[in-house]
Order: sequence, then structure tokens, then C-alpha cells
Amino acid sequence: MKSGPTVSRPHCKNCYRSNTYMKQTIRRLARPAMWLAAAWAVAATPCAWADEAPAAAPCATTAAARSVDYPWMSIGRWQQFYLDHAARAAQGNIDVMFVGDSITEMWPKPVWDATFGRFKPANFGIGGDHTGNLLWRLQTPAIAALTPKLVVLLIGVNNLNLCGESPEQVFGGIRAVVGKLRQQYPAARILLNAVLPAGELPDSAVRRRVTALNAMVATLGDNQAVFFHDYGARFVGADGRLSAQLQPDFLHLSEQGYRLWAEGLGPDIARLLK
Repeated sequence: MKSGPTVSRPHCKNCYRSNTYMKQTIRRLARPAMWLAAAWAVAATPCAWADEAPAAAPCATTAAARSVDYPWMSIGRWQQFYLDHAARAAQGNIDVMFVGDSITEMWPKPVWDATFGRFKPANFGIGGDHTGNLLWRLQTPAIAALTPKLVVLLIGVNNLNLCGESPEQVFGGIRAVVGKLRQQYPAARILLNAVLPAGELPDSAVRRRVTALNAMVATLGDNQAVFFHDYGARFVGADGRLSAQLQPDFLHLSEQGYRLWAEGLGPDIARLLK
């Protein structure tokens, strides 16, 4: 979720062949316990984490594992998140899936439990993920096999900040994620969040990009399978500025910010589960 330079994705010899073989092997496994064992096998194989696409492939629509180390999220830590999520998915009993980046990952436990605990939720957010990373993670066999009633999606700001993509490119990525979710979970509803506002000032470059992106993302809502909700106005003051009390770095949320978001999100989830 933090800003930083875009780094080319590394490759290793024969990774394409290794990646393809392991993905085919994992998909043939039929039991949750075996899915988790397969995930560990992938993690133990260096080539398995390399992207099959060319290094210059766009973040937005190229399904790819994380291959960039950040000071706040190493590749090793990302891989551990991936394994933990596979293990949680293998347990099942999930009605509401939360998928996204660090803003999803970082829900404070007291707020999470109080707002969503009764919904049988599971959190599949990982800090720093862009749409391509999420597309890759959704292929995880245990995650693909889930049967949620509702998917809560928030993704895209890292495409802007870390990948340097345009709102149009990011929209293509979000559209691809929504399409993947609809294909993978045909009985589920999707609560599609607008990207939350970023940048302290209303005329900041990142705020303008987020606003332009959200205008396009709103068109994906059909109020039948995909329900678009923009909670951003809750975080913007009368003067258009963001509050450091709610978003200390003008991007991520404080616990107070999460409580404010939960006030809107919780009732909307309850309605969509009826």
C-alpha cells in the first residue's frame, strides 16, 4: 500500500515450465488437506513464485505472484500470507470473503469481530497487492473452491501508487478481478468498494486519479450481482482535506477510520446477505 519505485519482476530459467507443471498438479488435487500441502510445495520452490509473463507486463491484468521486496513487506512475508490464506480457505465455513490489499488486511480485530464476526467472515487481504497479484491469488485451489455468499472487494490503489498505472489501466484490472469473482463464485454477490480517497488535499494528483478511477469502477455495479459502494465521503472534510486522525498517512486507516468505514460497510453487508 505504500508508495515506492516500480521494480522489474525477476525471472529464472525454466520457470515457465515449472510454474505450469505445478499449477496443473495443484489443480488435480481434490481434498483441502492436499491443497495446503500443494501450497507448501509451491512455496518451497523458488521458480514457483516467478511470473510467467514478460517482465514488462502490466500490473493491472497480468496474474502474478509478488516478486518485489518492499521494506514493509518482503516477498517471504507475502508468501507466508499466501500460505496462511490457503490454510484458512481449506478450513471452509466462510460466508463473507474480504479480498484486497493492506486496507483490507489491516482491519483491527476488535472492529472486525464486533462488525463482521456474526457473518462467518475471512480476510484475504495482503499489503501492497495490486489487481494482478489478487488475480493470481484467486487461482489458489482452496480459495477457488470456496462457496461464499458475499465477496467484499477493495483493490486498485497500489496499481496507481506502486505500478504507476493510469486510472484507465487500473479500471481494466478491477474489471478483470470482478469478472474472475463472478466466474469463480457464480452464486455470490459482490460488494465492490470504491477506492478510498488518498492524498491530503482535494487537488492532489493521487486524489484526482482516484476520483477518475472511481467514476469508471461505478459502472461495474449492476445492483443484481455487483453492488458498488463509495464510502469515501466519510473520510473527506468540508474543505476537501483528509483527516490525519482517520488516515494518518492520508492513505491507510487508523482504528477510528476503520470504525467509521464499518458504520457504513456493516449494514450493507447485512442487507446483501438477506
